[in-house]
Amino acid sequence: MERPAGHAENADQIAYWNGPSGQRWADRHAAQEKLLGPIADVLIDRAKPKPGERVLDVGCGSGATTFAFAKAVAPDGFALGLDVSEPMLAQARALAPKGLPLDFVLADATVYPFEPASFDLLASRFGVMFFADPIASFANLRRALKPAGRLAFACWREPKENPWAMAPLMAVYKHVPKMPPVGPEEPGPFAFASEERVTRILKGAGFADVAMEPHNLAMDIAIGGGLEAAVDGSLQIGPASRALQGHPPETYEAAKASIREALAPFLKEQNVALQGAIWIVTAKAG
Repeated sequence: MERPAGHAENADQIAYWNGPSGQRWADRHAAQEKLLGPIADVLIDRAKPKPGERVLDVGCGSGATTFAFAKAVAPDGFALGLDVSEPMLAQARALAPKGLPLDFVLADATVYPFEPASFDLLASRFGVMFFADPIASFANLRRALKPAGRLAFACWREPKENPWAMAPLMAVYKHVPKMPPVGPEEPGPFAFASEERVTRILKGAGFADVAMEPHNLAMDIAIGGGLEAAVDGSLQIGPASRALQGHPPETYEAAKASIREALAPFLKEQNVALQGAIWIVTAKAG
């Protein structure tokens, strides 16, 4: 499988997104898009792509956000989806609607040689929290923006504000040791929860007028499929899944029962909705 040439400190992330975990995300792209689609809607509303603009979609995954940006800027604009995960980009290329002005590139945004000043909008839905050197990464991305270019991305707020992800994990922790804590400057899903840190990184990379708008959303982790779908989804990807890796089947089954018990009170008809909390971050190129 092809992997992108990347920044040496991003090697672990590149390996992760091109290994079994990246393949699981690719395999679940349809379900994940149902779960995360409302966040894409909020992001695109705030990013305000206009017909004729060129959009760079960082960490595009299986391409749903790139498709949406391409539709917004068509017919004379263009959207480029960038990701380090070959399994997810394979899905994106296969699913891309015909006739849209878009393309995809397998690349590490930290080091990719973008054409300078070639994009109007830099956007991302949960694709920018995994850089080992975020200031260097965003500086490289800013060089790809036109002088009047702008930035808009979505990232998670604090774990405690996201019970949709943490409730299953807390149930799993009844059966396995806690995973090592992630340092405040280390990459990860919640690496951009701190408003101070995000502002410091973006200003350090040369961006101006940084603003962070909080949004709360109901996350139906069952995606309309009932309690068992919510339990199975929690066990396939996300923090509960990572915590259970390498443990024996009996531990897995016990943890599964605890997740089911934790989620059952949230079941309404076929939905299991828990709160999700995000930032929509916007900035100007300088």
